Amino acid sequence: MRKYETVFISDPDIQDQTRTDLFDKVRNIIAKENGYLIDFDDWGSKKLSYEIKKKLRGHYVCVTYGGSGQLVKELERNMRLSDDIMKFMTILLSDHVTLEQLEKEAEEAKNKPKKSDETEDISGKADSAVAEDASEEDDDTETDEEPE
Repeated sequence: MRKYETVFISDPDIQDQTRTDLFDKVRNIIAKENGYLIDFDDWGSKKLSYEIKKKLRGHYVCVTYGGSGQLVKELERNMRLSDDIMKFMTILLSDHVTLEQLEKEAEEAKNKPKKSDETEDISGKADSAVAEDASEEDDDTETDEEPE
């Protein structure tokens, strides 16, 4: 079995129910083709680097799964046929993996913190560090000047 990662960009203007149906369709294809879903990471709507199908934004999703080459062919065939998917890319992450390894990675993916939690922690620390650096710079400039 091989481990793959597929990132696709869906139309940001579709309704939530249509997007949910699209996500379920991807999950069902993986299950039908005897694949193993490791992680289904919805990155949300983001600005595109360049215009795709006259759109400036896209809804990004990253799917990590294990399966065969036939699974990838079927998944990509369905993505090509869907009007709701603007672009996709599949990457082979690992050539030989066992089901036990995939199950372990899936468990780790379930336990990982959400990206929004991580960015809040990082941004909070970064803001305080910037504030400290700014105050140190102010102190330095005051000591460099000669008193009148």
